[in-house]
Amino acid sequence: MRSVTVRDLQQTVRKCVDASQKDRVVITRHGRPAAVLVGVEGKDWEDLVYQTNPAFWRMIEKRRKEKSISLSEYRRRQKKK
Repeated sequence: MRSVTVRDLQQTVRKCVDASQKDRVVITRHGRPAAVLVGVEGKDWEDLVYQTNPAFWRMIEKRRKEKSISLSEYRRRQKKK
């Protein structure tokens, strides 16, 4: 993982964005981590919105706690309809 200061980031944004496509870049302020630059080149905009949306992940966590059924059970139930 690469690390860069805010001052250096201001001078080398393009280089940092390019580097972030291969590995995360930690941006520091006064020697302490302040942000992480993550490359997303080639990713779908809608996927990025969902992947970074806390409400979406809360919904996923809630759903994972609910009881589920197997695919074969689902198909059996659909045939009855």
